[in-house]
Amino acid sequence: MHDHAAEAALFKRRALFTFICVFVLLCVLFSNLYHLQVVSYKDYETRSNDNRIRVVPTAPSRGLIYDRHGVLLAENQPYYSLELIPEKVSDINATLDELNTLIALTPEERENITELLKFHRRFKPLTIKNKLTEEQVATFSVNQHKFPGLYVEAGLKRHYPYNELMTHVLGYVGKINTRDKAQLEKSQQWKNYAATKDIGKQGIEKYYEGLLHGIPGHLEEEVNNRGRVIRTLKVTPPLPGQDIYLTLDLKLQQKAMELLAGRRGSVVALDPRDGGVLAMVSSPSYDPNQFVHGISAKAYSDLLNDKSRPLINRSTQGQYSPASTVKPHVALLGLEERIINERTRVWDPGYWQMPGVERKWRDWKKWGHGWVDIYHAIVDSCDIYFYDLVYKVGIDKMATFMEPFGFGKSTGIDIFEESEGVMPSRDWKRMRYNQPWYNGDTISVGIGQGYWTTTPLQLANAAAIMANKGKRFTPHLLKSFKNNTVKIDTPVDELPPIELKNPRNWDIINEAMRQTADKSRFTDATYTAAMKTGTAQVFSVAKDQKYDADKIAEHLRDNALIIAYAPYENPRIVLAVVLENAGWGGANAGPLARALLDEYILRDEWAIKP
Repeated sequence: MHDHAAEAALFKRRALFTFICVFVLLCVLFSNLYHLQVVSYKDYETRSNDNRIRVVPTAPSRGLIYDRHGVLLAENQPYYSLELIPEKVSDINATLDELNTLIALTPEERENITELLKFHRRFKPLTIKNKLTEEQVATFSVNQHKFPGLYVEAGLKRHYPYNELMTHVLGYVGKINTRDKAQLEKSQQWKNYAATKDIGKQGIEKYYEGLLHGIPGHLEEEVNNRGRVIRTLKVTPPLPGQDIYLTLDLKLQQKAMELLAGRRGSVVALDPRDGGVLAMVSSPSYDPNQFVHGISAKAYSDLLNDKSRPLINRSTQGQYSPASTVKPHVALLGLEERIINERTRVWDPGYWQMPGVERKWRDWKKWGHGWVDIYHAIVDSCDIYFYDLVYKVGIDKMATFMEPFGFGKSTGIDIFEESEGVMPSRDWKRMRYNQPWYNGDTISVGIGQGYWTTTPLQLANAAAIMANKGKRFTPHLLKSFKNNTVKIDTPVDELPPIELKNPRNWDIINEAMRQTADKSRFTDATYTAAMKTGTAQVFSVAKDQKYDADKIAEHLRDNALIIAYAPYENPRIVLAVVLENAGWGGANAGPLARALLDEYILRDEWAIKP
C-alpha cells in the first residue's frame, strides 16, 4: 500500500525546489536583461554605432605666411596624387606597366615605388605619382575601372612662390616620418595629425608648427556591413592654422639675394629698435618645393654632396672668424678697463712684439701706420693697436666682456637651426683641447682671428647692441599672427641693457665707426652711416711668404666681412655681410652693404617719415 501522505509531502518538496530553481533562473535572466538594457545601454549603443557609424578625420588647411607688408611667402595650392592600396592589387608590376601607357612613370619613380613597397603596410594607401595635371586626372578617371586599388586623391599642398629666396628662413614641410610620429606621440599631439600627412621640417615652418597646423575636423558617416557609405550624419569642419606675419622685408631680401649673385655667403639685416629680422639670406640656396612632394634620393644626394653646401643656413649656422669687424667691441673693452682713452696713442712700425719674445706679429700694412689713436685704429683697422691692447687686457676679461654682446652663445632667434659659435677662454681651450692658454692665443683673438668664430646673425646682433649703446633685444622673425580675424602683435623680448662704467665710451666707438663709413663707402651718401670691415684669413701664411690670392686655391682665400648701420643718428637698420673666399672686406663686402642700406633707407616710404 502507498503512503499517500508521504508521497504528497515529497511532491510538495520537489515542486517547491523546482519553483525555487525556476525563480532563481528567472531572476538571473531578468538581472542580465536589466544589465544589458539599462546598466550597459550606453556601452552597447556605442559599440553598435561603431559598427554602423564611421568617423573620418579631415585635415585642417595650413596657416599662410606673409612678410611684414602682407606679401604672401608660403601658400597652399590644390594638388592631385595617384594612390595605390597594395592588398587590393593582385599584380602590382603588371598594373604599373599598364598604368604607364596612360600616365608616364619614370624609371626612378618605378624604383622608388618598389623600395617603398618593401616596408609599406599593404592595407594603407601608397602615393605612386605626385603632382598630377588636370589632363592626367581626367585620363585616369575615364580608365579607373581598369585599375582596382588605385584612386586619385585631391588636397592642398604647401607652395613657396619665391622658391630658393626664402628657404633658409621659412624652411619647408615634408611627409611625417617615424621620428616625427614618435615626437608627436611623446607630446600627446598625434591625434591632431590623424588626417595630416605633412609637418614642418625646418625654419619657421617647424618652429611655429603649433600655430600653423590647425585643429582637425571629422565626418560621421553611416555605413553598411560592407563598409559602403550610406549617408553623412554629421560634419565637424576643421579649424585652419593661424596666418603669421614675419618681420622680413621681401624687397630687401630680394635685393640681398640679387647682390650675392650665387656667391657663397650671407646677409643678415636687423631692425635695432626691436630686434626684428629684416633680411636673412644664405647663398647658395635651394628650392624647398621639391621637398613638399617628396624629394628623390638622387636629388637629395646631389644637395648633400654639393661642395657649396646649400643645405646649410649660413646666416645662423655658418661659423666664421669675425676679423676686424669686432675691433670696435675690443676697443670698447679697452676704454672700459681704462687701458686706453680717447687720446692714447700707440706707435705702429708695421709689427708688434710681446715683451721677451722674438716673434713679430705683423700689421696688414707692411710699413705700419705710425702713431695711432683709437679713431685711427678703427678707421684704418690697425692691427698693432689691438695687439698691444689685448695683451694688456688679457683673455679672461675679454671673454667676460664679449658675452653680453652675444658671442659664443645662441641668440635665441625663433628657428631651431642655429650654431653658438666660439668665444674662446682659458676654460674653453682646456675643455676642448686639454691645453693651457698662451699669450699668443690672446693676440690672435684680439683681431678677431684664432679660435674666435661667430655667425653672421651674431655679428649683426652685436653691431645692433653697439648702435643702440647697450640696449638689447632678442632677434626674432615673428611679427604678428592672425587669430580668427584679429591680428595680434607678438611682444618684443627686450633684454637687460649693457651698462658701461662710462657711457661716453659708446659715443667714442660709434663716432669712430661713423668716420670709417664717411672715409670709404658712404662718402657720397645722402644719409649718415657707421661701419667696420673685416678680412678673415682662412689659412695662415708662413712668416716669409706673401699672401697672393691668385696663386692659392679659391677655397683658401680670405673671407670678406662688414657690419654697418644707418642712419647714424637714429639707426633703423643694422646689417652684417659675409662673403666666403671673396678677399678684401672693404672692396668686396663694402659695395653690398652700401647697396642694401640705399635700398632700405632711400625708399619713398621713408621720405615722409620724421
